[in-house]
Amino acid sequence: MSNAILYLITVLVWGSTWLAIEFQLGVVAPEVSVFYRYGLASLLLFSWCAARGLELRFGLRAHSRFLLLGLLLFCLNYILTYHAQQHITSALCAIAFSTMLWMNIANARIFFGVRSGPRVIIGSALGVGGILMLFLPQVGSITFSDATFYGATLAVLGAFVASLGNMVSQEAQKGGLPVLQANAWGMFYGTLLTGAIALGQGHAFNFDFSAGYVISLGYLAVFGSIVAFGAYLTLLGRIGAHKAGYAVVMFPVIALILSVLFEGLQITANIVLGGVLVTAGNVIILRRERSAAPIVEAPEQIHPQLQVELQVEKPLCR
Repeated sequence: MSNAILYLITVLVWGSTWLAIEFQLGVVAPEVSVFYRYGLASLLLFSWCAARGLELRFGLRAHSRFLLLGLLLFCLNYILTYHAQQHITSALCAIAFSTMLWMNIANARIFFGVRSGPRVIIGSALGVGGILMLFLPQVGSITFSDATFYGATLAVLGAFVASLGNMVSQEAQKGGLPVLQANAWGMFYGTLLTGAIALGQGHAFNFDFSAGYVISLGYLAVFGSIVAFGAYLTLLGRIGAHKAGYAVVMFPVIALILSVLFEGLQITANIVLGGVLVTAGNVIILRRERSAAPIVEAPEQIHPQLQVELQVEKPLCR
């Protein structure tokens, strides 16, 4: 499957899951809803892998990576996100979560030595300005007890945890671990860890049998978890976390459209300008630079560092 298709799947599915999560909130505790979501997703993914005859037995070192992947991507990340959406709308949560792009760029530099140029600084400045503009009406009255500020903080913290999970997945794929099986085990461990957290907090494992909860749970488990994570992490393994983060550019756009249609969100000038700045910053960061045609050398004649940089600069579409 081409990188462009993987990108499109990721954007359309994850851009809509912010609305689906709204139907998960209320009757069932967020931790318990995450437990149900990834418990179902891991069961379905294990069944799929078994039906296709894929290897599911791995060594202790691989399972340590799966455990860390589960903790970051399929446990803490979503607990923080679900709690964030109890205080802010799905669209605002999606935009706050788009900061993961800049976190991926910074973490890629820290963990993999991927260098970023001046465009990253300019794009990041625009993005931060966009987030501030987005919450401009609340800036003057924000306190540490303010619900909007608290929800946005949780969303950004969830983005940071997810970015660390991206690094783990990229490293695991570099080590030869397959995406499908890694996701199955990661979701399994994420389910266990989330269940332990829910028990520790004294949450009841009740269930909401309403149509909205059941349908959204199924959508989040199958499309939001299995399909979208499979597409995104495959893309991440091919072009790197700092490039795969391009997908978050469109999350706020999809989420805003759905929030206007289904949540009654009023489009204001600050939301429009904030969204434009965030999107512009992300596009500037990831826009390919045009240059004169390079002199082609044989692979053995290229300096090792340049070989790494050439591999990093693969285009999005194949």
